Order: sequence, then C-alpha cells, then structure tokens
Amino acid sequence: MAGSALWSQPGTSTALLTDQYELTMLSAALADGSAHRRCSFEAFARRLPDGRRYGVVGGIGRLLDALDRFRFGEPELAVVSKFLDDRTVDWLREYRFTGDIDGYREGELYFPGSPILSVRGTFAECVLLETLLLSILNHDSAILSAATRMVSAAAGRTMIEMGSRRAHEESAVACSRAAYLAGFTATSNLEAVRRYGVPGAGTSAHAFTLLHTTADGPDEASAFRAQVEALGVGTTLLVDTYDITEGVKTAIAVAGPELGGVRIDSGDLGVWARQVRRQLDDLGAVNTRIVVSGDLDEYAIAALRAEPVDTYGVGTALVTGSGAPTAGMVYKLVEVDGLPVAKRSSHKVSRGGTKRAVRLARPTGTIVEEVAYPADSEAPDAGDLTCRELMIPLVRGGVRADGLPTLAEGRDLVAHGLVSLPWEGLKLSRGEAAVPTRFVG
Repeated sequence: MAGSALWSQPGTSTALLTDQYELTMLSAALADGSAHRRCSFEAFARRLPDGRRYGVVGGIGRLLDALDRFRFGEPELAVVSKFLDDRTVDWLREYRFTGDIDGYREGELYFPGSPILSVRGTFAECVLLETLLLSILNHDSAILSAATRMVSAAAGRTMIEMGSRRAHEESAVACSRAAYLAGFTATSNLEAVRRYGVPGAGTSAHAFTLLHTTADGPDEASAFRAQVEALGVGTTLLVDTYDITEGVKTAIAVAGPELGGVRIDSGDLGVWARQVRRQLDDLGAVNTRIVVSGDLDEYAIAALRAEPVDTYGVGTALVTGSGAPTAGMVYKLVEVDGLPVAKRSSHKVSRGGTKRAVRLARPTGTIVEEVAYPADSEAPDAGDLTCRELMIPLVRGGVRADGLPTLAEGRDLVAHGLVSLPWEGLKLSRGEAAVPTRFVG
C-alpha cells in the first residue's frame, strides 16, 4: 500500500499530519512553564470564498476519527526527536487530548465569523491540533460547500460524484463523503462506499467501447451488447464515443426500449439532451434516462435546468471546490486562564473570549441572523424570532461525546439549511453573505 494512504487506515497515528512549528511552540512553552495554562482556541472563517453566500461545515466526523489516533508512538517520536529536546519528546510519548470541544454539527451552515469550533484545554494539548483540525475542516467544508451549491442548482435531480481521478487518492474519498452529505445520490469511489457507506454507481468508459474495435472497424453494438448482458437492461450506455445519434439508435436496438439510461460526456450538453430525448421518445424509450457529464460545475448545472436531463455526473469541479479548494478557516487562541486575547494584525483581527452561537429565524424558518455571544453568558433575547443553539458537545474530557449526528442526519441538516436561507442566499451570482453574524457581549 502506498505510504501516502497509510495514515487513513484504522489504528495508524495521525500525529505527524502537522507542521513543525506546532511542536517547537510546545517545546518553548514547556521550557517556560506556560504549556499548562488553560486556553480556549476557536476555528472560524473571517470571510467566505469570493462570490459565495454561505458555507457548510464539513469534516467533523473525519476530524474526530483523526483525533482518536493523534498519538506519538515510537515511529513518530523518531521523527520529532531529531529537532526536539528530550523533555518534549517524553511529554509527547504520553500525549492524549484531555480537553473539551464544542462545535457546529456537520452539515450546518456557517457565515463569516461563525465560531465553528471551540477547543479548550491546556495550551500544549490544544495547540498541537491546529494543523490537523484546519486541514480537515478547510478541505471538507470547501468541497461540501461547493457540492451543496451544485445540489441546489440541480433542483432535485440525481447527482453522481465521479471526481476520483482528478484528486489525491485520499482526498478523493473525503470528497465523495462530502458530496454525499451535500445531497449527491452516489459516488464512483469504492473506498467511500466501503468506508462511509455511500451508495456506489458506475458502468463503463469510452475504453470499453473502443475495445470492441475489429479489423472491420468500430463495433459499438458489440460493446453495448456485452454491457447489457453483464449488467442488465437497466444499465446506462455511453453513447458519445463516435456519433451520438447513431449511438442512441444502436443502444435501443441492442437493449430495447426499457434501457435504463444513456450517458453523454461531450459536446453542447443542452442541445444534445434535447435531441436525444426526442430520439429516445420516438424509439419508444420514454423511460430511458439521460445522464450528462463532462466538466460540470454549479453554473453549468444551472444552465441545464430547463433541459431534459435526469442525472448529472460531476467530477473535477467538485473535488477542487469549484474554484475554492479551501474554506479559509483559521484556528486562533481566544482565551488564556479566563482572560480574552485577540489578534490585532491588519485584516487578520480576531475576537477574544470563548463564544457560543445561536441562529435567529422568522416563524417561517427563514434565517435572519447569527449571533455569537460569550460562552459564560445567557443567550441573547430573540424577541419574536425563533432561536436555535448551534454548538453541541463533540468531545468531553478527551472522549468523543455520545449521540453525535450520523452521516444521514448531516444530509438532512444540509437540506434543511438550504430551504432556510433567504432567497438571495441561493443565487450563484456574487454578493454578500446571505446571513450576517452579530457579536454581543
């Protein structure tokens, strides 16, 4: 197995998925006695990626899995001992996170300033988690946010994630998981099927059609016949290897009018979808679905909304966050021994103090604003609006909390979030965040 994928395997340490300066800070803090001061760190995004109206929290489940395996065994200590003193190495040998973590549920909407994660414990044990936490949350939230925009643009049509070949082998699995959370129906990635229970999908590529070339030339009918015999008449045949019109004609001649679907992967997809729908109907294949793929993003999906497309297959745009491959979240120290602390650097200001957050909405369910307030204070008065607490216990005393939301519950939360946004929040055009975040206290 490739070394780059080893960390993802159960029981394998995640401790070296970090930056060296986390450990040199630890060493200095142990030396001057500040390592054991009680601290509160917060993960948040100062702003949304350019042009986005909302974000969606992704990666909480993966983060908790990785935290369980954040341990320094002898192989990890052999690496860090090259630049750390013996006292720090001995401390790492016994390291276990024993603090508390509160955070937004996976699948929850977030906006600029939302206190997505609150991590509390000693400086030493909390600071070590920065890189691991941000790498997972930034990646998964970016993919989930992009995928959610695609699901919204698809307006209820079937979505299949098929971007594995355009991503690192491990990030591809995380992308499949995020896409499923967003509302995608299935994935082509079998590791995501095994690891997370995401439904799988897939039939054939152009190579299978080209394989059936003989000395007499292409034999598309033989390729289609072999696929139908192996997978059944409900399969989807790829009809654009040669000529789409001829491909559809051949597909129905081979499989009959009960063929499950045809896939178009090239050309002007809107024009071809209309033409193929007419052709299928004329051939009596009125229930045969049309699947389109080929460099689709949320804008292309929205442009095809009026066309007779039944299923979208999305790859590159999804696994790259559709132009925003990171969510831009940061992890900042906000409290030391009960004292609020804040960064004042230009354009990188943070807000001191441990926080909680509520979301205020009209009785209809439409969100009005998000309010962050001091964690040791009462939630602000909501007036005539409904008020929902956003942060839940994720870890207590270093142990994962019971009853955390499942992947299926995260899917439901994403769907609920989309219908609760103000109407302008679903627009794909550039604009401000759909919901403001207000800080009180």
